[in-house]
Amino acid sequence: MTQHLQRRLTPRHITFMALGMAIGAGLFLGSADAITLAGPSVLFAYMFGGVMIFIIMRALGEMTVHDPVAGSFSVYAQRYLGSFAGYVTGWNYWLLMVGVGMAEATAVGTYMHAWFPDWPRWIWVLGSVLTIGGLNLLTVKIYGEMEFWFTLIKVLTVLAMIAGGLSLIFLGWGNGGQPTGLSNLWSHGGWFPHGLTGMVLALPVVVFSFGGVETVGIAAGEAAQPERTIPRAVNSVLWRILIFYVGALFVIMAIYPWTGLGTQGSPFVTTFAKLGIPQAAGLINFVVITAALSGFNCTTFSGSRMLYSLAGKGQAPAALSKVNAQGVPLRAILATLAVLLFAVVLNYLLPAKVFGIMMSILSFNTVWTWTMVMLAHFSFRRRQRAEGVPLGAFRLRAWPISSVVCVAFLGFVLFMLGYSPDTRVALYVGAAWIALLTVAYMLFGVEQRMQVREGLLATA
Repeated sequence: MTQHLQRRLTPRHITFMALGMAIGAGLFLGSADAITLAGPSVLFAYMFGGVMIFIIMRALGEMTVHDPVAGSFSVYAQRYLGSFAGYVTGWNYWLLMVGVGMAEATAVGTYMHAWFPDWPRWIWVLGSVLTIGGLNLLTVKIYGEMEFWFTLIKVLTVLAMIAGGLSLIFLGWGNGGQPTGLSNLWSHGGWFPHGLTGMVLALPVVVFSFGGVETVGIAAGEAAQPERTIPRAVNSVLWRILIFYVGALFVIMAIYPWTGLGTQGSPFVTTFAKLGIPQAAGLINFVVITAALSGFNCTTFSGSRMLYSLAGKGQAPAALSKVNAQGVPLRAILATLAVLLFAVVLNYLLPAKVFGIMMSILSFNTVWTWTMVMLAHFSFRRRQRAEGVPLGAFRLRAWPISSVVCVAFLGFVLFMLGYSPDTRVALYVGAAWIALLTVAYMLFGVEQRMQVREGLLATA
């Protein structure tokens, strides 16, 4: 039995994993909420948020190229910020992935319910857990292939909408030959109809749409040629955001007055219907189901790999660090899936509330993960400078200014979570979770177990 993961994810797999996590329900459905808050200025919010995410990904990518491991930022937090920081970051991310996985599985049940209203949602949730779980139990290459095809469907849908929308704007296709032009972008209150405050209030919604792009770091432990694959995936983050978020919403708000979009469900459904596709609702429903399955696929992968990494460091039961002959961390996957099955129970008891509950309480976990990436990178750079290690070709530019600006931005997002009554619960739950992890760290002697584990590895 092999004791290591296998590097079988190709550059195509890694690139589409990063792409897939950036294009999800946040774009197809959540964009309506951001438009309602900010109006056309939401485009600037997405651009600014995209720059911040790019800084985070460059920082993570620099450390990943230097040391591509499955535990990614948990390992880096432990190495550069201390064992407790690595422990909390790892378990925090595992909880985040499990929670997002529950939300994505719930989304599948919700969208399938639109087609099969007589079927209870929990059946579809159970089916998605078993299907995606089964795929993850196979070789990592099969996982990569499934994510590639899931993502391709989303990419083609967005590109088709952008192309059709531009034809409508400039050629009048779908509008009796009369081009709509771009005036809707500024004719309903200007670019900032709610002032700068509206754009600021939209930033948390915008940022959380990008959650999951850090999966690239987790996948590095199973990537072939990570020194080439990771930079390519990271560098594509910014232009992906510009094309798929800014480009798509630019087209949508040019076609329709933004004042009506937030009240009509998904802006994509509205736009496809305008282009003369009466099956728009069914089409977007299918795409969003694939988007949810894609997100569930990635979270199951990332959660199980983080659990595997925690076990390998002595921060979780050692049995979870075992892999099978195909290089798959079978026990870590099964343990993660066992917790994900709780989503079936929640959908049986509270079918209409699960998605909102999970997403609202997980915001804190996302900010924590990204903040730890930036703090670990800051310490990583300082250590390299102290030891006289030359910088690699792939690195975060404008350091340390870029790091300081990004951490300040994340602090502001955390403040906004507490400012809004709708998201304040995330801080309460997050603080309780960190307190629970702290008690477990001391009660179970995690640091001593880590030292024993390191000693065993050193003498092996």
